[in-house]
Amino acid sequence: MKTVFLILMIFATLFVIFPNASAVPSIQILLDQTTFSYGEKLIYTIEVSEITGDLAIIHIRDDVGKGSSAIPIEISNLKTEVPSPFPFEKQIFPEGKYFIDLQYSGAEYTAEFNLVDSGNIVIPYYTKEIAIGWINNELSGGIFMDAIQKTVETDIINFPYLIDKESMNKIFIPEWIKIITIWWVDEKISDETFVNAFQYLIDNKIILA
Repeated sequence: MKTVFLILMIFATLFVIFPNASAVPSIQILLDQTTFSYGEKLIYTIEVSEITGDLAIIHIRDDVGKGSSAIPIEISNLKTEVPSPFPFEKQIFPEGKYFIDLQYSGAEYTAEFNLVDSGNIVIPYYTKEIAIGWINNELSGGIFMDAIQKTVETDIINFPYLIDKESMNKIFIPEWIKIITIWWVDEKISDETFVNAFQYLIDNKIILA
C-alpha cells in the first residue's frame, strides 16, 4: 500500500512540475475586417500562445469545400501578419463565404470572411507581368495593349479598334506613359485610376493604332 501511495505521489509531483508538457498552444486568426471586395487583399494575423518551432499550416476554402493547397507559414513571433500578395479577382474567387483553417502544433482554429462584389474595377494580376515586360523593353507596346484589351471588360475601357497580329505592330505608346504604368504596377494608383488614364489617352489619340 505504501508503494502505491509513493508512486501516486511521484506522478502528482511530476504533474505539478510539468503541467503543460503535453498541452497544445492556444491559437487564433485575427482579421481586421470580415468582408472583402474584389481588388482588396486578404490580410490576417496568426496569434499563438507559444513558439514551438513548428510551421503553421493554412488552408483557405469556400463554403462548398473547395480549397487551396496547404500553405506553410513560419511562426517566429507570437503574432505573425500574413498578407496576400495578390488581390481577390472575380475570375478566380466567386462571391460568398470563405474559411481560413489553421493548424499549429496540434491546435486547430477556423476564421471566416465574406467576399462581395462592390463594383470595383479589377485588372487581373498577370496583366501587370506583361506591363513589366513592356516597361523593361522586353515586350512591345502592342502586346501590352492587347493584354489590356483582353483582360479589361469592354464596359470599363473602350477601344475604338480591334488589336490583332497585324495592328499590334502599329500601336504607338509614348514612352512617358511608362511612368503611369510603373505607378500602377507599384500599387501607387488603383486599377480604376490606371484604366481612366488609359481611356483618356485612347480617346485623345495619344495612344495610336
